[in-house]
Amino acid sequence: MGRRRRRRADRARSGGAGLNRPLLFIGTRAEDAAADGEYDAVLLATGLDERDVRRVRLEQQPLAEALGGPLDLADWSGIVLGGGPFNVSDPPGAKSEVQRRVEAELGELCERVVAADHPFLGCCYGIGTLGVLRGGVVDRTFGEPIGAVEITLSDEGRADPLTGVLPASFAAYLGHKEAVARLPDGAVLLASSATCPVQAFRLGRHVYATQFHPELDVEGLCLRIDVYEHHGYFEPGGAEALKALARAASVTEPARLLARFAELYAP
Repeated sequence: MGRRRRRRADRARSGGAGLNRPLLFIGTRAEDAAADGEYDAVLLATGLDERDVRRVRLEQQPLAEALGGPLDLADWSGIVLGGGPFNVSDPPGAKSEVQRRVEAELGELCERVVAADHPFLGCCYGIGTLGVLRGGVVDRTFGEPIGAVEITLSDEGRADPLTGVLPASFAAYLGHKEAVARLPDGAVLLASSATCPVQAFRLGRHVYATQFHPELDVEGLCLRIDVYEHHGYFEPGGAEALKALARAASVTEPARLLARFAELYAP
């Protein structure tokens, strides 16, 4: 743990003052175990505590209602969007009223974030919300099953202030039905895998999206396998085999991405 992260952890334990401008974490998971586990993982990875990372569960209520008024980007040092069960490529008729509301709110927010070049990190679901902007295409062409995958940074990814903290090649946990088939106009490709050409990209200087989950460790992934066993990510009865494969993998690096995001934008 670096000195800056140690100071954050010490401040959290000692009850000192929080950040002047907190990070905003937006979740969309309806299942409490998965939602709480994701938020706790973000706190652990960033070295921050609940005072410094405000959580909104967008599947439960509109953003303005949760915040007590319209979101002002100036109030937040950065925004982190977690993953979730929604897919922008779901057939329109299959989308629930909640999903349609969430997609509309996130679409508007992402347009604002990109226009302002406000610090933003979309993890997994962020690929869908940012990937459809500026002529981008998100579909089912490059879905990947749940498990650990080798991710490779592009030349731009190795030079990037955020993703450059990661090794040129590293293992990460993921599992997704949809992915970017065509990057948004002006987007910079930061990372790929053998079966999914867009694992991370950047818009502007400060807006990022990853297909892989930077917050996930093995226990977090096993929890999600249990929670989403009947959501179509894998064949029924396959949970234990997937968990065994997850435990056999060595995934140590992705959480550094969240720590770096906090270091850059919430010092």
